[in-house]
Amino acid sequence: MRYAKRGRLRFTSHRDISRAVERAVRRAGIPVAYSAGFSPHPKISYAGAAPTGVASEAEYLEIGVTTPCVPDQVRQGLDESLPPGLDVLDVVEAGPGGLADRLEVSDWEVRLPGADRELAEVAAEKFLAAGTVEVERLTKKGPRRFDAREAVLGLVVSEGADRTAAQMLGGPCVILRMVVRHMTPAVRPDDVLTGLRLVADFAPPVPPEVTRLAQGPLDVSTGALADPLDLDRDTTRGGEAGPAGEYVVG
Repeated sequence: MRYAKRGRLRFTSHRDISRAVERAVRRAGIPVAYSAGFSPHPKISYAGAAPTGVASEAEYLEIGVTTPCVPDQVRQGLDESLPPGLDVLDVVEAGPGGLADRLEVSDWEVRLPGADRELAEVAAEKFLAAGTVEVERLTKKGPRRFDAREAVLGLVVSEGADRTAAQMLGGPCVILRMVVRHMTPAVRPDDVLTGLRLVADFAPPVPPEVTRLAQGPLDVSTGALADPLDLDRDTTRGGEAGPAGEYVVG
């Protein structure tokens, strides 16, 4: 399943989103499978979730169900049961292979209201020309240093329409489009912005507005992202039962 996280819902934590999805699954009457053991829980798994505070048009999850379901009915039922801002965009019956393994790259849009485009272009050029750009992020285990440059496959600067924050600052809205490979540790857009500040002293005047536009496998021949659900779109294929008669809708 692909869903979007929009508007104020971008500030919702992953835990709150998972709770909302579990409630929506019950409301929609989806025959979700449960784990075994003393404390069974619904078999819903998330892949490549965006950080809190980031909007996304390409979040993914898988739901294990006990009986075959019609994907479009699942999409409609869940979309009607979820709060506005969590919007179900696509549902397919999952085929072989792990969904998480297909999410190799993310395409991000970072809006920087009031930023200077020329300074942003210089910073992007210096970042891409650098062999390594070490940044530091505070994790649960303390500060961690890693290279933010290796994961960035593309970084382009453009200019968008003015928004409220940009108008208040009397300047345009600079847009960064970055294509970032999924690595360990994960390199996030804010890590790239930290790298731009380190290599060129480029710092946006207001907090950025970050949206993930897509994530999926990388087409090495074109450099574009492919749809990770394309492998599962054979509607003529019958349901394939998993362990203990469990089916999967992704």
